[in-house]
Amino acid sequence: MDANDMILVSVDDHVIEPPTMFDAHIPEKWRDQAPRVKEDDNGSQYWEFEGNRAPNMGLNAVAGCPPEEYGLNPLRFDQMRPGCYDIHERIRDMNANGVLGSINFPTFVHFCGQLFLRATDKDLALACVRAYNDWHIDEWAGSYPERIIPMSIMPLWDVDLMADEIRRTAAKGCHSVTFSENPEKLGLPGLHLDYWDPFFQACQDTGTVVCMHIGSSSSMTVTSMDAPVDVSIAITPMNSFLALNDLMWTPICRKFPDIMIAMSEGGTGWIPYALERMDYTYAHHRAWTGADFGGLTPTEIFHRNFSTCFIDDRAGIDLRHKVGIDRMTWECDYPHSDSTWPHSADLLAHSLEGVPDEEVDKITHLNAMKIYQFDPFSIRPREQCTVGALKAEAADVDVSLRSMGRGKGTPMTARQLAEIAGQHGSK
Repeated sequence: MDANDMILVSVDDHVIEPPTMFDAHIPEKWRDQAPRVKEDDNGSQYWEFEGNRAPNMGLNAVAGCPPEEYGLNPLRFDQMRPGCYDIHERIRDMNANGVLGSINFPTFVHFCGQLFLRATDKDLALACVRAYNDWHIDEWAGSYPERIIPMSIMPLWDVDLMADEIRRTAAKGCHSVTFSENPEKLGLPGLHLDYWDPFFQACQDTGTVVCMHIGSSSSMTVTSMDAPVDVSIAITPMNSFLALNDLMWTPICRKFPDIMIAMSEGGTGWIPYALERMDYTYAHHRAWTGADFGGLTPTEIFHRNFSTCFIDDRAGIDLRHKVGIDRMTWECDYPHSDSTWPHSADLLAHSLEGVPDEEVDKITHLNAMKIYQFDPFSIRPREQCTVGALKAEAADVDVSLRSMGRGKGTPMTARQLAEIAGQHGSK
């Protein structure tokens, strides 16, 4: 398929929340205590909440930035592309990349809202969670419902409040939620317990996809603590490998057979072996471990209840029928350092060479539209949704690399990255 004829829906991008995001959504009672952007004596900008500081990490916003300026230094908003935090500019950047639709994970509240989990005042935290969701659904996604798939965060400290928030946000048209790949690492009950049942029940009842992003446990897989950061970046998908193995042996999918769990930013090439190993383990050990998949194999459970995504993953494409062609989706990862923006379409078309057009359509947009209840064609004619049509609307968008004035990135070790992940829940 020609790159210009593809239709692209990315199931994993990120928003750098704008400083004004709470203004129209936080109740007056909490207005003075809501998170706010401040600036220190050195000119660095950061979010502050309950006296704690949460900077924007450099690798979270490098779209358009020369690779030599990549790093983990805190940023100012004027050192980012406006598309990171301005929804109208985001759409222009999507057009320039030929991307029709996008799911946007949070940043300063961390990948699944861990910031508010750590709050001292839980009434304030709940107000902030609801305000965040209202901003994301009504303002960020609501400005372009044919382009942005809304996503909610949860009050992680109370599972009944979580179930209520799932139903509240689903009624507003939101059918995806970001949740931790391993809540036990956040000091919460583990996934093998029935504690989370009200949450998963609400997700199943409303058709809400549970998205488990790498790093959403505020931890990352590391080898040697003194290894260069390259090692941690290269093995990032192993976070999803571990999370999937853990999830598969929980009773979640047996109890909630219609639940859909998305392994976000985990890649796909490793999945066939992971399934093969789980099937082997189940067949050889269930007699004494007592494992019970309700008469199905781990592979059958996976193909029923899980979706996957990749950025650039030829191994997974070659093995796509073992990965699961009806659950395989694509991601851009804008504006993170792994992103293929602004050349996503050409790179993806190259990776998809030899794949039949009907399978290309499933991977690039049809699967995502079905899984996330996303129907852009009801608003925007299909012929205006292709890579070529969108790029034609963005002829004036400058996608060239230019210095953001951030200085040269500083190399670091796996230990430093792990410490930052623990503090900020990001990568």
